[in-house]
Amino acid sequence: RRLLSAPGREAQAAPALLDAAARLAAEHGLSSVHVTFCTGAEAEAAAARGWIHRLGQQFHWHNRGYDSFDDFLAQLSSRKRKTIRRERRIAAGFGGRVRILTGDELRPEHWDAMWAFYQDTGARKWGRPYLTRAFFDLVHQTMRDDVLLVLAERDGRAVAGALNFIGRDALFGRYWGCIEQHDCLHFELCYYRAIEWAIAHRLARVEAGAQGPHKLARGYLPVATHSVHWIGDPGFRRAVAEFVAAEREMVDEENAILTRLGPFRRTPTEEEIER
Repeated sequence: RRLLSAPGREAQAAPALLDAAARLAAEHGLSSVHVTFCTGAEAEAAAARGWIHRLGQQFHWHNRGYDSFDDFLAQLSSRKRKTIRRERRIAAGFGGRVRILTGDELRPEHWDAMWAFYQDTGARKWGRPYLTRAFFDLVHQTMRDDVLLVLAERDGRAVAGALNFIGRDALFGRYWGCIEQHDCLHFELCYYRAIEWAIAHRLARVEAGAQGPHKLARGYLPVATHSVHWIGDPGFRRAVAEFVAAEREMVDEENAILTRLGPFRRTPTEEEIER
């Protein structure tokens, strides 16, 4: 939810909030207003008031009441199941151990390592690091109980890690990095350990973010995300609206195709994916 946190007031408060945001932008000569990752219902309410509703794509793993990682694997095709097991064996051969840390288990040296990983990822092609070292300290001070850090350690030091945030019913994967390259370790830390933790803690899903149909083979299915946009200039607004309408058809089609190509023995229904 992006517009309102308290339930039961959407019908009255959401339109007023949207109208006020657009009015404030116009009064101050701002070109646009953007609400990202809102709910579908919020997006429809905004679209009814002239905002542009855009669809995006992320990849989420959904917990269908699994009791274990093997229980999840049993729902995959034989070939995909064998591939995941092989990747986990390869990852285990990096020569160290994997630790999962949260809350008071987290120490300054763990954040030092995650900062080094983040910088390494940001230094690669197309990387644009925008966080500071102070950000990680602030996360530790204010919300360490809502953090899940998955670290790979070898020879007494952390060599790779994945930073996740724990939600009410979901685990949100956000940052990954490493200072040593090891085959399949990225899959292990970012995807498989997250699934195991979500199953153990009865979370409904793992949101692995955008980019990467490679996530599909590892049990993460495409899901439509929503954003809405108010654009002040009429000509520019028409151009963006036309693009978004065409893009929406492509996103819907791609999501449907990728879902059918997923690793499961039975293609899940839309209701199962949304649930």
